Amino acid sequence: MDGWTVEWASTVAEAELSGPLPRRWSHSLGVSQRAAEVAELVGEEAELLVSAAILHDVGYAPRLAETGFHPLDGARFLRDTYAADGRLVRLVANHSYALLEAEERELRAVLEAEFPLLDDQRLVDALVFCDMTTTPDGDRTSAEERISEIVGRYGPTSLVGRFIRRAEPDIRAAVGRVEAALATQPR
Repeated sequence: MDGWTVEWASTVAEAELSGPLPRRWSHSLGVSQRAAEVAELVGEEAELLVSAAILHDVGYAPRLAETGFHPLDGARFLRDTYAADGRLVRLVANHSYALLEAEERELRAVLEAEFPLLDDQRLVDALVFCDMTTTPDGDRTSAEERISEIVGRYGPTSLVGRFIRRAEPDIRAAVGRVEAALATQPR
């Protein structure tokens, strides 16, 4: 597949998530709405951002869970099943500082080898912002509330709890950069 469309991404994500994981599907819809709202910050990459937003959690789909690490499972699915664009797959693989969680899971070398980080900080930050300011039900929230919710859901000493606390400074910085950029946009 040489390209992608938001419609294609939405169809794929809905097919994988809406039935088995309706709450995860609601979150993905909310993240994609946020992405559409901030798309102006990434200019010509707007469709890439919105597509990555709707697909970012596709690896949670039960039939795709091979490693149990959703960014890696989702990226592999998109690459292997759809030959999706490399930048899209890399955004999904590395969303919201997934490398830190990969390290906790002893999968960092695998993730880095298969899906290197993108150089475009605007895109990376925008996807972090969208994911980390959207509740599991798809509503808006603050990054602080989202991080607290994740720690509360998984527990502070769980693998995910440890990861999110390690990632918290980076998440806050990315969200801050996006909020600062949005504040300079004409209304």
